[in-house]
Amino acid sequence: MSERQIILDTETTGLEVNLDHRIIEIGCVELRNRRATGNTFWKYINPERAIDAGAQEVHGISAQFLADKPRFADIAQALWDYLAGAELIIHNAAFDIGFLNAEFARCGILRRLEEACQVLDTLQLARRLHPGQKASLDALCKRYSVDNSGRELHGALLDAQLLADVYLAMTGGQGALGLDAAESVETSRSMSDAADAIDARTLPPLRVIRADELELGSHRVRLQGVLKKSGRCLWADDLAVSPSSGVEGGMPASHKAAV
Repeated sequence: MSERQIILDTETTGLEVNLDHRIIEIGCVELRNRRATGNTFWKYINPERAIDAGAQEVHGISAQFLADKPRFADIAQALWDYLAGAELIIHNAAFDIGFLNAEFARCGILRRLEEACQVLDTLQLARRLHPGQKASLDALCKRYSVDNSGRELHGALLDAQLLADVYLAMTGGQGALGLDAAESVETSRSMSDAADAIDARTLPPLRVIRADELELGSHRVRLQGVLKKSGRCLWADDLAVSPSSGVEGGMPASHKAAV
């Protein structure tokens, strides 16, 4: 697992990349060591073609709205540089990767995205964790208590943000019990690496509070009780308490007065 992960979603003019349908919106959310960094990539894109009516009903984006937006060629290199080397977390990854590879190829970037990035398909992960159950993003939001009440229409950035929450819940919460051993180890390593990355120099000095004589005396009294009942106490030597010593012998005068 890469320490840098990109949760990615796209919206398109239609469902078939082989019919020259195009990407019209891309939304990406960056995670480092399983924490959102705020480094997002979000663009609307002019597809230079019509949008299928069925697709527009899903995402609500019109060709008129996109008329003044950049073309994919205008953002291709910046997007490639943003994605390259990361692990891509995508719901139904084959769909988005197919569209992205086609778009990059039109711009002369012929290397396939899955050759430059690791790809994890959360749809396949969800089906493995919850066989026979619904695995849509809405269904997973409900299963993992992720608030998707603002999702009246699909949107690339919104869906990427929701998927980030779902992915973290699936791989770090109760759902992680369904992962195979290798994936569980990788998740644990990721969390451990995040903890190790904390620079101790940035932490405030630890405050050491030592027991006073009154508190030590109370502790000796408790140990003496243990000795009387069991005849054995692991900490007796450290506190100079022995089975033959009296209770008051281990108590400071201030504690005797208090008793």
